[in-house]
Amino acid sequence: MSDVKNTETEKKFLIKYPSAELLSSIRDEYRSFIVQTYLLSEKGVTSRVRSRKYADKTVYTKTEKSRVSDMTCFEDEWEISKEEYLIELKNADPERRPIEKERLLLRYEGHTFEIDIYPFWSDKAIMEVELGSEDEKFTIPQGIEVISDVTSDKRYKNAALAKSIPQ
Repeated sequence: MSDVKNTETEKKFLIKYPSAELLSSIRDEYRSFIVQTYLLSEKGVTSRVRSRKYADKTVYTKTEKSRVSDMTCFEDEWEISKEEYLIELKNADPERRPIEKERLLLRYEGHTFEIDIYPFWSDKAIMEVELGSEDEKFTIPQGIEVISDVTSDKRYKNAALAKSIPQ
C-alpha cells in the first residue's frame, strides 16, 4: 500500500463536449473508467473510494480531502484492495449517488489536463489542470472550448454532482 499525502492545487473548467477528433487522438493508456462513491465523513472532510479501470487492470483507492481554498485542498490518498473497497461501499453517503465517468489525460505544454466525461451530459464535460501553486500560468490545450471557469463554483465539484445526478 502506497500513501500519497499532499496539497492539491487545481483549476476546473466546464468545457464543450470534446470533438470526435480530439477523443480519437487520446491513446488507450491515457483513458480510464472511474466509479467514485462518496462516504459518510466528519464535517469539513470529504471521503471517497474509487474503482478505476484501465485497459489492463483495476485500481482501488480511498481519498480524504479537506478544503484550504477554492483551488487548494489537503489530500490523503492510498491504494486499497478490492475487498477493502467493497467494505468501504457499506459506508456510502445515502444522499449521494456514485459518480461514473470516463477520464482522459491530455498532456499540453508541460501540464496534464484531466477531462472527465459523464454519461449524464452529452454537450459538456469537466476539465481540470493540477498546478504547483495558485498563481502558476498554463495554456488551455488547442481544440478545447471553455464554457466557464468553475473552480469556485461548488455545483461542479464531484461531491455536489453526486447529489444531483439525473436519474
